[in-house]
Amino acid sequence: MGFELPELPYEYDSLEKLGMSKETLEFHHDLHHKAYVDNGNKLLEGSPHEAKALEDIVKDTYDNSKIVQSGLFNNASQHWNHMQFWEMIGPSGKTMPSELEEGIVSEFGSFEKFKEAFCAAGVGQFGSGWCWLVLNNGKLEITKTPNGENPIVHGHTPLLGCDVWEHSYYVDYRNRRPDYLKAFIDNLVNWEKVTENLNNA
Repeated sequence: MGFELPELPYEYDSLEKLGMSKETLEFHHDLHHKAYVDNGNKLLEGSPHEAKALEDIVKDTYDNSKIVQSGLFNNASQHWNHMQFWEMIGPSGKTMPSELEEGIVSEFGSFEKFKEAFCAAGVGQFGSGWCWLVLNNGKLEITKTPNGENPIVHGHTPLLGCDVWEHSYYVDYRNRRPDYLKAFIDNLVNWEKVTENLNNA
């Protein structure tokens, strides 16, 4: 089927005041995400996975027995991750729907405790990777994954994901990953999209 780079669902400068610059979005979307798409398509061509849907490619090329995953998995999974990421952040959806808030408070004790745990997961991810809010057997959990790995290969449903690869924050925050994560959770998340993911799980 081939991978396609989606357009951002908002303007490049629309997150400037929220903690993510136009320059970061240009580099992150137009260069890094595009590279996953282009490299993934090269690896996909002629492979047994060529006609599969993206999510199936991610699941079918993941090898739990290996620390280093294949090039096709890495690029396909990062493409999938970023397609979710652009939707999970944005200039809108800043008011958290009550159903999501109730679930977070019930599971983590308070929204503040959830934020602390989510940011700690992101800060604690050694090297490149992601931190996630997932649904696992009907329970909200915070997880982290290395490199391009994502929760769907572990049977979890991602509700919110934060990219902690340096290309996500280095232009704006240099090596201050904790500051990036604080801006992410305080200002950048589209909570309506997170709630939609929960309702569709």
